[in-house]
Amino acid sequence: MNLRENLFNSVQQRGEAEAYTYLGKTCSYTELGQQVARLAGKLRELGVKEDCSVALILPNSAEFLITYYAVVSLGARVIPINPLYTRDEIGYILMDSQSIGVVTLPQIAAALLEYRAYLPHLSWIIACGEKVEGAISWAEALEAVPLTSWQELHEDDVAVILYTSGTTGKPKGAMLTHKNLCSNAESLRHYVRATADDRFVVVLPMFHVFCMTVCMNMAVLVGSPMYILPKFSPAEVVNVIRDWQATVFAGVPTMYNFIMQIPNARPEDFRSLRLAISGGASLPVELLRNFEAKFRTIILEGYGLSEASPVVSFNPIDGARKPGSIGLTIPGVEVKIVDDNDRELPAGEVGELVVKGPNVMAGYFNNPAATAEALRNGWLHTGDLARRDEEGYLYIVDRKKDMVIVGGYNVYPREVEEVLYQIPQVLEAAVIGVPDPDYGEAVVAFVATKAGQTLTEEEVLEHCRQHLAKYKVPAKIIITPELPKNSTGKILRRVLKEQLGA
Repeated sequence: MNLRENLFNSVQQRGEAEAYTYLGKTCSYTELGQQVARLAGKLRELGVKEDCSVALILPNSAEFLITYYAVVSLGARVIPINPLYTRDEIGYILMDSQSIGVVTLPQIAAALLEYRAYLPHLSWIIACGEKVEGAISWAEALEAVPLTSWQELHEDDVAVILYTSGTTGKPKGAMLTHKNLCSNAESLRHYVRATADDRFVVVLPMFHVFCMTVCMNMAVLVGSPMYILPKFSPAEVVNVIRDWQATVFAGVPTMYNFIMQIPNARPEDFRSLRLAISGGASLPVELLRNFEAKFRTIILEGYGLSEASPVVSFNPIDGARKPGSIGLTIPGVEVKIVDDNDRELPAGEVGELVVKGPNVMAGYFNNPAATAEALRNGWLHTGDLARRDEEGYLYIVDRKKDMVIVGGYNVYPREVEEVLYQIPQVLEAAVIGVPDPDYGEAVVAFVATKAGQTLTEEEVLEHCRQHLAKYKVPAKIIITPELPKNSTGKILRRVLKEQLGA
């Protein structure tokens, strides 16, 4: 069970079938296999072998797909990095991961060459695009003699190191093995019944594990075509789904929210879609209902995290689909809801969600203390507060660290946000806790309105008073043009806290 085997099986079985379309060019699985073999030949020439780290700092592109599979096929480790990160953020990850090489954009290549004296492990850079003095060009890399002799891979070899967002301290590198990633793609394939007949829209960031497993590894596993979009544009996504007859679209709630705002989008545009998947953050129930009513397309919400490769649970295609729920565990994955002493709680009670399965990471790279804290008693501790109903469906209540305690009462931000999303003028909402001298903490809500719409603080407060217990009503409402987000569209509560000095 390894990623190279999955690719080579699809090359053999689906040779002339479409593998990907990118910037108007379509390549078959045979061509993808040849591209991977040529780049692997160049990487081996550059000294890439087992246990080496190679950083991949690219937006969505064919180059990302090819490099990813070339590196893991050599038994080396891919270090995916957001190209929007600052020089210092990129530098920290390159140092911590001990990356010997980088495949990236020309402007980042040029910046890294200037910074190279501070990166002792770094020995080469491949620039994708215009030529950069001191870097290898992508065209040159793909002119290499194709590799034909491959060393044995083991399922416990680390294939990818994903650096977490670092909301508390420096980012940590979650080590995901071939077994972790392959088992997760395989379990999800069975669960959603993906086949070679599916057509995947790849618009989530490929450097993020959600896209990596759900849109890339699963598509390659079954030999499906991928339509790679360099960035998210709501109108372009709708056009691709309609014109390319896509069957699978995966997005974060923010993407669904922006698609909702397209005035001329119609239900007919989504007629080919078999699966609309939401993950990365909690999908507001109001948004779910409005989207489904407008486009007559069912959204299936799931849950995952980097340390679990990432998928843990998913709403079933058949049977009950419960709005607000993250569904049932996928095959091979176990979960429990536990208290602060790791004792399992009964159905209906809120506690921390812990996970066990072949998808759970090997640990954090060069960080035994963080590994011991996250992997306790054979279970991955997610830091997410959840509950389970009598039928086994899971509900995320909130991040453990995001819970607000007002005068001894627990307030879960998502509960307040759900109420805010019921207001017709609200586009996005986020709730945080800030220090309060009287109650310990107070609830503050940030609200962004839809284009052309207006709201007052008092109107929002009045709505909250009608739908929330008094201690859950925000002490302050901040109307803002937009909310800060990361590269996947997830709203960044920590940035909102920083704005308030909390």
